[in-house]
Amino acid sequence: MARITFQKRQKEMKRLEKARMKAERRAQRKLEKSAKPHSSHDVENTAVLSGPPEAEPHAEEAAAAATAK
Repeated sequence: MARITFQKRQKEMKRLEKARMKAERRAQRKLEKSAKPHSSHDVENTAVLSGPPEAEPHAEEAAAAATAK
């Protein structure tokens, strides 16, 4: 009976160690990501997204047709 308890304890310790290692890898990736300079591709996407929204061509045609009636 003591053998089963020991095996369970080993299994739990292995699971905890694996979770700790995974958390360390996540933290390391987060640090590397924040330290990495932004590429020009990211800047281009940001510039497009931060500008005013463009009107759809169909909306302009509908507005022109409504004023023509």
